[in-house]
Amino acid sequence: MKLINFKHIKFFILVCLLTIATSCEVTDLSPANLVPEDEAYANLDRINGTVLGVYEAAQRGFYAGAVQRGYPFGAANVQQGDMRGEDMYNDQLFYEITYTNAHGINTANNNGQWISIYRLVNRINVVLKGLDGALENKILTEEEYNGFKGELLFLRALSYHELLVYFSRPYSDDPSTPGVPYRVDAVDDVSLVDEAITLGRTTVREDYELILADLDNAELLLSEGGAPFRVSKGAAIALKTRVKLHKQDWQGVIDEFLKIEDDFALTETPDGPFGSGTSEENIFSFIHSAQSNPGTNGALASMYGDPALNGRGLVKISPVIWTADFWVAGDLRRGDVRPLDSRDSTYADQYVAGAMVSSNPGSGIFTMKYSDFATTADPNPILRYAEVLLNTAEAYERLTQNSSNAVLLLNKVRNRSVPAMTPEITVGDDVLQAIFNERRIEFLAEGKRWFDIHRLSGEGIMDGIPEKAQSRSVNSIKFYTGESKITYDHDLDYEDNLFIWPIPQPEIINNPTLANQQNPGY
Repeated sequence: MKLINFKHIKFFILVCLLTIATSCEVTDLSPANLVPEDEAYANLDRINGTVLGVYEAAQRGFYAGAVQRGYPFGAANVQQGDMRGEDMYNDQLFYEITYTNAHGINTANNNGQWISIYRLVNRINVVLKGLDGALENKILTEEEYNGFKGELLFLRALSYHELLVYFSRPYSDDPSTPGVPYRVDAVDDVSLVDEAITLGRTTVREDYELILADLDNAELLLSEGGAPFRVSKGAAIALKTRVKLHKQDWQGVIDEFLKIEDDFALTETPDGPFGSGTSEENIFSFIHSAQSNPGTNGALASMYGDPALNGRGLVKISPVIWTADFWVAGDLRRGDVRPLDSRDSTYADQYVAGAMVSSNPGSGIFTMKYSDFATTADPNPILRYAEVLLNTAEAYERLTQNSSNAVLLLNKVRNRSVPAMTPEITVGDDVLQAIFNERRIEFLAEGKRWFDIHRLSGEGIMDGIPEKAQSRSVNSIKFYTGESKITYDHDLDYEDNLFIWPIPQPEIINNPTLANQQNPGY
């Protein structure tokens, strides 16, 4: 009899004893509060708790031998995505390997992402198998079964797309290059391990087809509406706009957008989607709470928060983006940052409640998208309507240069933040570049910069990772005002093998198929 461990009263459930990650290891379960596996599917409440356990594993998974630090989707995907790019700045040792492209086959950060995602995927596959049994035994109605299955298929698709963007070359380069192993079978018994560990890499094209198949199925199974902390039909459609953008299926992006065009809306101000995460703009977020979050070593408010406001300040906004000529003065997303000679002497006067940033004279500028420094319960915003609008704007412009539809959607996002007298982007401007610029500003500190670098470099629009401000060299507000000169470093050519991460060494050791499928240069 397999045993399942319920952890905490919010139904954290570790679904199975065996999880395939990098080493076919048996998970070390706590001896307390054990429940037989068959009871996990005994009734609707237990099944709901089991599915909630998958969400919990997604936001607080495996890292360096323990459950901590927000891998893969509690906070790690945001931090890693930002640190691979140039617009958020590494201020401490914590993320330096990622920021400076110093990773290798045994680097904890990228290995943690691979391990935690594959553990999550196996949990998903195990619960999908359990749901089949619950439907067959009439414990679930078909409607209940469909809802749970749709949620899990979405989470599996989200997981695999994350893996592809870090560990494979982009679809926009050559979709026949190696993707990642796409596991769809549950490994919940020792007898299944030997076969499971020999699974090799499919191609990028095949993986995208499987991701979109999961999302198409999720769309059919899921219902409309609901809280943004549980996957809905709209979330599956919204994620397809992202995936199809990477696939360069421009018409596909537009078709998906038209399905949900009227289902969501931008908040009135750019800070609206943050805080509780329950606004009309939030399509899907991973919930955090005081009892269950990545903690001080991973939570978004902790890592990104100004030390003067009780954050740890490991990551701040880079002067690279702050001084970019396309980010206009007066943009609400810049907040109230005044020149040094107009500042009051006390720090308390430098922060304005409700601002999108805080400015620290002795350090720099920090995001205020995550501001719950007491409990670090800020949700991780996975999908916002602003992204869907900008995905679609780009798709329109790609299909028809100087598209009025592209300009309309771009300005819808941009105009809620820039001063009223700011000239709009118009047909005839470099609309595509304006969209790229807007994405850099709008999704600052949300981990999405790397996704754009990845796909645009594969296409040849970018040359790889741009120059960044040298790690741990920006130590005052003067780098943002132009009084101190930025030292640039850490750019990486697209053709460099370090552009994509290696398959972790423990995986290579244990999987004889992947041993011959390592990314070149590692």
